[in-house]
Amino acid sequence: MSEAPGAAPAPAADLRCSVVELRQYTLRPGARPVLTDLFDREFVETQEAAGMRVIGQFHDETDPDRYVWLRGFPDMEARKAALTAFYLEGAAWREHGMAAAATMVDSDDVLLLRPVGPGSGFPPANGRPPVGAAPPESRVMATILHRGAPVDAAFAAHFDATIAPFMAGLGAAPVARFQTEPAENTFPLLPVRTGENVFVWFAVFENAAHLRDHLDRLARSPEWTERLLPALAADSAAPPERLTLAPTARSALR
Repeated sequence: MSEAPGAAPAPAADLRCSVVELRQYTLRPGARPVLTDLFDREFVETQEAAGMRVIGQFHDETDPDRYVWLRGFPDMEARKAALTAFYLEGAAWREHGMAAAATMVDSDDVLLLRPVGPGSGFPPANGRPPVGAAPPESRVMATILHRGAPVDAAFAAHFDATIAPFMAGLGAAPVARFQTEPAENTFPLLPVRTGENVFVWFAVFENAAHLRDHLDRLARSPEWTERLLPALAADSAAPPERLTLAPTARSALR
């Protein structure tokens, strides 16, 4: 639900994010530390003051020139208002936007998502480290399933009853689950991917070793490789895509 006209935005940590952007940027070689510092210093509080929630910022561990981040909005109209306030009216992007854009080769790889059901979005943030903090040792994995059709109630129920408990048993309980948001892009100055149906879930790991152990156990599990994965991907054009992500120092999701 959007805020009443004239009301101050809710604290970002408390925003009910019914719309989430999963943004993957391809950067110029060696530019990721520059964007990381700029983003954590200039683009966190300023975006949240405009009415959105900065959920997490990450380094893709498989590609040194890949920067991934998440932000959320109460709904699509609130998204339009927040992005207008930040990109077209705000001082932070006006002052630092060119420097950020100079680090990027491509910033259009964006999935527009919504929670699969009540309680499946990201929980409220528990605060955020200050500028200058050290990055955490934790890791986040996003698993993206490209489906031939939108997520339906039967698929969501199967995931919750079968896949989620199995993943939890391997130390990777899903912390959030999303599907494609099919609504028209309310801020066309920032493109999003269209014509796709995805199901995305996120898991958090204590450290890189914990994530590697999970992936190893998954690969060696006949239950996963011979039964659960084929059934999960039966309507998919490709195997699940995994993003293995190292949170930056100020990422709230960690």
